[in-house]
Amino acid sequence: MLPQKKLQRISELSKKSKTIGLSVEEAKEQSALRKEYLDTFRSSMRDMIENVKIVDPNGNDVTPEKVKQSRNNKYPN
Repeated sequence: MLPQKKLQRISELSKKSKTIGLSVEEAKEQSALRKEYLDTFRSSMRDMIENVKIVDPNGNDVTPEKVKQSRNNKYPN
C-alpha cells in the first residue's frame, strides 16, 4: 500500500485538475503517482489471489490450476 502522504497528494492533484487545472510538472507528478498506485494495487491483488485456497462444500481443494502453478512458481518447495 502506498503511504498516506502519497494518497493525499493524488487526491490533491485530482481536485486541482478538476478546478483550476494542473501545470505540466503537476500533470507528470500525477501520472507517476497514479502509475505507482496501480502497480502497488496490482501487486497486492496478485499476491492475495495467489494465496487463496478454494474449497468446495465437500472439503475438496478446487483452486484453479493456474493459481496453483503461479503459487508454485513463486514459492517453489
